[in-house]
Amino acid sequence: MELVQLNSILPKVIATAKKAGAFIRKERESFSSDRVEIKGLNDLVSYVDKTSEEIIVKELHEIFSQAGFIVEENTLSGKKEYNWIVDPLDGTTNFVHGVTCYAVSIALEFKGEIILGVVYEVSRDECFYAAKNGGAFLNEKPIKVSTNKTLNDCLIATGFPIYNFERIQPYLKTLEYLMRNTHGIRRIGAAAADLCYLACGRVDAFFEYNLNAWDVAAGALIVRESGGKVTDFNIGNNWLFGKELIASNISVFESFSREIRQNFNETK
Repeated sequence: MELVQLNSILPKVIATAKKAGAFIRKERESFSSDRVEIKGLNDLVSYVDKTSEEIIVKELHEIFSQAGFIVEENTLSGKKEYNWIVDPLDGTTNFVHGVTCYAVSIALEFKGEIILGVVYEVSRDECFYAAKNGGAFLNEKPIKVSTNKTLNDCLIATGFPIYNFERIQPYLKTLEYLMRNTHGIRRIGAAAADLCYLACGRVDAFFEYNLNAWDVAAGALIVRESGGKVTDFNIGNNWLFGKELIASNISVFESFSREIRQNFNETK
């Protein structure tokens, strides 16, 4: 699929993300926590996630029916050469508790490469999007990562582990270093939003483990198209399905990634 074709479907994907977002926003007004289900330890889901996914899958199938789907709530599955990667409500725990950061994330993957990404942050009505080699945008305005050159000037985003604590010690060691050597650390609660906030310069770097493809696919492309760098913890390319990701602006990537790499490799 060439860039011109991506640009032709991108507005339709944006409209789909906003349609699902409008549903999520409306449901939040009367949402009750007694409608929450438990998928696993600290892993929540509700009818809002599931219905949002049904809306998105139906729309995306009409937009590009040749693509398969990799989706969080398993509304439809079946991997193909092209695949839609969908998180219908990234930040479900935030949504359930009424904390205002949760997003719809939609990406299109082709043979392991993300070529289109849309993240709609519902509560702020902010739509981040990118197509391969086309730059990154927020509500139609181009965005770029920050220009901070040292970690001392940086604000860091991360996500706390919620059920797999096997790597908690290197994680805590990394947090201690970042607390002492940056402007601070933020835990926003939605990886898709973390990556988009990095892409537009609100934070300078992000890392997390225990991630799924639908958490990061769209946001990672948006970071790359905004001038940032995305890798796994070993500075490789296994971030989409490898359940770990480092992202930052180019200037601080070496020092930021070195600290993460050293801490996490010590436990191997």
